[in-house]
Amino acid sequence: MIGVNSFLRRRMSIFAGKNPEKMKAAIFDMDGTMVDNMMVHHRAWQKKLAEFGLDMTLEEIKEKVHGINEEILERLFADRFTPDERRQISREKEAAYREIFLPDLKLVAGLPEFLNQLSGAGIPMAVASAAPPENVNFVLDNLALRPYFPVVLHARDVARGKPHPEIYLKAADGLGLPPGDCVVFEDSPVGATAASRAGCPLVVVTTTHVEADFTGISNISRFIPDFRTITFADLQRICAG
Repeated sequence: MIGVNSFLRRRMSIFAGKNPEKMKAAIFDMDGTMVDNMMVHHRAWQKKLAEFGLDMTLEEIKEKVHGINEEILERLFADRFTPDERRQISREKEAAYREIFLPDLKLVAGLPEFLNQLSGAGIPMAVASAAPPENVNFVLDNLALRPYFPVVLHARDVARGKPHPEIYLKAADGLGLPPGDCVVFEDSPVGATAASRAGCPLVVVTTTHVEADFTGISNISRFIPDFRTITFADLQRICAG
């Protein structure tokens, strides 16, 4: 499933002809990075966990509830639920999230223009999300983003969730480039840690966390509040640095 297809080879060839020493790629986390949806997720988790007697504040949710849903439930409840029960709870929570979020679904400010810049320059791009496939499809299809992303990875494509680097290693492989040539856009310390461990340069979007939350994570080249403050030229300087 993962490999360099003819579409990617054409795009990479075009860009290589322009400036081969700077030929790079971009990999985007989704939740909190491409769409500002984390508070919707937090509230959906808060409500679902309360159904099972686990009352958590939104700050506790923000700190402790991250990664692949089944891993979250196992971490919080140990063996209270069977694998099938964890999958069902996850489906219920995500269905509620999509219903709540659909009326407000949009990309983070500046991202449509930024994607157009990268696409126009022939930069290959991937999505590497810890979200289940239904949520990834929800965003990509409702916002007509699939033409930008020939490589899309979600929670079911990996055995180990973030902060393990597996998803970023697979995304880079899918783009046909070493991880060090792929700039990752992330919003969370857990995701940034995964990208750093994969050896990818990082741009952090501070939609959900402040800069101090990323202390000790290497490879961070820049913090941005949204995509209005970064350009293709900025990305090239990061890649060349």
